Amino acid sequence: MRRVEKMAVHEIKQFVAMFLYLFVLLGLFTLHESLVLAQHKISFTHYGFAAINALVLAKVMLVAEDFHLGHRFEKRRAIYSILLKSLLFAVLFICFHVIEETIGGMLDGKTLAESFPGFSGNGGGIIRVTILAIIMTFALTPYFAYTQVARAIGRDRLRAILLSRDTTVSVERSEVQPPAS
Repeated sequence: MRRVEKMAVHEIKQFVAMFLYLFVLLGLFTLHESLVLAQHKISFTHYGFAAINALVLAKVMLVAEDFHLGHRFEKRRAIYSILLKSLLFAVLFICFHVIEETIGGMLDGKTLAESFPGFSGNGGGIIRVTILAIIMTFALTPYFAYTQVARAIGRDRLRAILLSRDTTVSVERSEVQPPAS
């Protein structure tokens, strides 16, 4: 039973970390959107969607991690692993966004084509989706960089480096593998 409790606590901590990261990220996107719309005298009050989307996407991310999505990239150089996982999860998030918008549109009585986001009307089409993928990839990069470095040097060591008041805390050279040439 102790092992199950440890696994549950680990999953909850991981979910909370993912949620908080995504909530801040999506909250900033929402704030930016409201500022841009305010410049054009358009009111915007959908701030709660950032929290809901962060909850949903954190769960998607947690399940994807449990299915080891992107783990095959971990054997590559760290920078490639980080960028490839960021891109892969950005694509996953966009797919979930498309599914969510399509289902929502169909529930509102629209046809499948009308419900599909970004491709009908003036939504921007493939350019919009490509730009969204690029933005999400770079937005997810710090999260995957943190997890990659934590895996390489240890989560406790990384936390000590980042949160210590002692600015001389460092990683001992013997604990870090030299870069492959």
